[in-house]
Amino acid sequence: MDNDLPAGYELSTDPDRLDADLVHRWLSQDAYWALGRPREKHDLAVASSLNFGVYERSAGAQVGYARVVTDRATFAWLCDVYIAPEARGLGLGTALAAAVRDHLAPYGVRRVLLATADAHEVYAKAGFVALPKPDWWMAIVNE
Repeated sequence: MDNDLPAGYELSTDPDRLDADLVHRWLSQDAYWALGRPREKHDLAVASSLNFGVYERSAGAQVGYARVVTDRATFAWLCDVYIAPEARGLGLGTALAAAVRDHLAPYGVRRVLLATADAHEVYAKAGFVALPKPDWWMAIVNE
């Protein structure tokens, strides 16, 4: 499941490999969309989702994370995508998004959505496009 990961990195959906403390710290302290997220909320989100970790092969250290909320049938939402600062610029974010896409493909999920303020080009390389009919979509936003 390593898709197009750079040499020396591997991807896993094994929840036991996740460094829960590290992922929470990344998201709650450094990710604009999750700043201040309480640990209890984070743990519930992780437990209720399909999780992807990116790891350095040699050291086994986690350097990336993504979470997918899905029914594994019709819909998926890719969220909480994070690459550690020291591992950025290597193509890990795009490879991670592509791995999620490929992992979901056998389920026949009709829509995989995500939201980003600043990484459109990363996700475009994995096949994501702007919503084709944005006027069809609505949201309840509780910020």
